[in-house]
Amino acid sequence: MSADPVILVENLGKRYVIGHQVRHDTLRDALGHGFRGLWSSVRGQRAHGRSSEDFWALRDVSFQVQRGEVVGIIGRNGAGKSTLLKILSRITEPTQGRVELRGRVASLLEVGTGFHPELSGRENIFLNGAILGMSRAEIRRKFDEIVAFAEVEKFLDTPVKHYSSGMYVRLAFAVAAHLEPEILIVDEVLAVGDAQFQEKCLGKMREVSRQDGRTVLLVSHNMSVILSLCQRALLLESGRAAAIGLPQTVVDRYLSTATAATFQRAARPQAPVTIRTGAIRLTVEPANVWINVETMIESRTATSAGFEVRLHDSHGQIIAYGSLGTFEPSRMPALRPGENHVRCRFPGNALANGRYSVTLKLVLPFVETLDEVPNALAFDLELPPAAGASHRMLQAWGCGAFLLALDRTD
Repeated sequence: MSADPVILVENLGKRYVIGHQVRHDTLRDALGHGFRGLWSSVRGQRAHGRSSEDFWALRDVSFQVQRGEVVGIIGRNGAGKSTLLKILSRITEPTQGRVELRGRVASLLEVGTGFHPELSGRENIFLNGAILGMSRAEIRRKFDEIVAFAEVEKFLDTPVKHYSSGMYVRLAFAVAAHLEPEILIVDEVLAVGDAQFQEKCLGKMREVSRQDGRTVLLVSHNMSVILSLCQRALLLESGRAAAIGLPQTVVDRYLSTATAATFQRAARPQAPVTIRTGAIRLTVEPANVWINVETMIESRTATSAGFEVRLHDSHGQIIAYGSLGTFEPSRMPALRPGENHVRCRFPGNALANGRYSVTLKLVLPFVETLDEVPNALAFDLELPPAAGASHRMLQAWGCGAFLLALDRTD
């Protein structure tokens, strides 16, 4: 690692204080608490009935980024990704640790970052350039490129408060990428744009990194973007740096822990069998990604039952079905009195990224349903491209849940 990084983060921490209001169940308690609070405020004391706790959004995060490097930051929602970018963008002050940035920083953290809603697109381009420390001549030199990239020529003299969210993002990214910052920081905001513009933005980030030697920090939930664009990746878990290194290694670790869901039910009185608990998790192997379903079934007597799994997409449609014993009696789980653990798995490589749920059933094949848990386990799938595929399909695109890898025959 170079001794002269562009970004240096050491023992970074950000603490927030979360306040809690004590609940009052009766009118008398509420009135009494109100009078006590009023008296305390008159005396300059803290009101009773309130408590607070410390929440560390980031804790002991350290890493370095070199000039011209593209680093992806990944993690589950609430892991601290956006807080880290806000500190690096000098929007939020850290509670502890230090950050050194060597060069001009352009940030795109949310729709409309750095724009004045009453100013036109043209005026905001010059405003952002001035904020970055560029001269008017420098901005004029880049002006036509910015407008062409953003594709907002017709609305250039319209106040940006009238722009759609997609137009906002196009112009904001064009300004941030073209006004020659040494460090470009981009949050998941690009997800607002359409697929064509997202690909255009990714191409521009590759260009500014490889040709211009600028540094890019990118937060994304799209693992294929992280794998194709970044030289390194940082995984945040509960505000801490869990891993940093080659994108494939870090993404594999993230995927192995990110997809997890559980449920727990009480036993059903007089029912012969009950699906009591369930869990779903992802296993990443060199050639396959497996979705593992684990259940605990409580049985009142020794019996056999077919076990079925139905996979639903985000619209509730059944897109896959599997069974143990419904069509092959030899594979039917033999249940003993008490707890029984059943484990099964199915491949996830062909699934598009998106939201899914699993329904579990116990049946006497073609006779009756013994127990059913509809939509028992919901999970989000975020996978890199499957073997033979050039991209990763999103289920929300309306193209279906399965990704097909096609081979040309001509």
